[in-house]
Amino acid sequence: MIARHGFNTFASGEIDTAERSRAIFYIVDWPPKMFEFYVKFGYVNHDPLVDELVRLPGPFTWTDLRLDKWVSKTSRELLDRVAEEGWTEGLAVPFRRSATRFGLVSLAGARGALSEDEKNALSMMAMCLHERARQIGPSLGVALALSALSLKELDSLRLVSRGYSDKEIAATLGIAQSTAHQHVESAKRKLKVSSRAAAAAIGVSLGLS
Repeated sequence: MIARHGFNTFASGEIDTAERSRAIFYIVDWPPKMFEFYVKFGYVNHDPLVDELVRLPGPFTWTDLRLDKWVSKTSRELLDRVAEEGWTEGLAVPFRRSATRFGLVSLAGARGALSEDEKNALSMMAMCLHERARQIGPSLGVALALSALSLKELDSLRLVSRGYSDKEIAATLGIAQSTAHQHVESAKRKLKVSSRAAAAAIGVSLGLS
C-alpha cells in the first residue's frame, strides 16, 4: 500500500520521549542497510527526530522539518545523512498518549515532497496500521525494544504484565527460574522502575499484555 506512494520502509511502535529506554516497536520493516545506518551513527538511543514529536502538533514530513527554522541542528544532520543513503522523504504520524508518550508510525523512501492529500491519506492508513500492529504484534512475539530491552527481557516483561511469577515465566519460556528473575530485574532496571507492579503497568501501557 505505501509502496505506491514511494515509501519502501516503515516502523510502528510506542515512544516515551522522556525515557527513551521505554521505546518499543511492534513492526519494523527496515532493510539491513537502514539498520546498519541507524546503529552506526548511534540513533538507536538518540534519534533527534523523536524530539520533534513533542514540539509538533501532528503528522509531519521530512520536507516539513527541512523548512522549519526551529528544527535542531542534529535533526538536520540526520536528514542530510539519510538523504545521502537514499531516503529522501519520510512521514512521521504520531498519536499522543500523554505529554511525553506517543504511538508512532514512521515511513521513509526515495521520493520527493508529499502533497497535502497524500500526507492526509497516508496518515489515515498509518492510524489503521498502528492499531492493528498494537493488537497483533506482541501476540506474535515481534515487538522489539530497539533502544533498551533484549528480546528475552521483553518476553519476560510481557508475562509480568499478565501477572506471571518468576516460576511461571521460567516454565513458559523454558528457562531456569533464576534466569527468569534476572530478566525481570534487568527489565525493571532499564525501565527505571523499582517494583514489579510498575513494570507491569508499563507493559500494559505498551500493549504487551
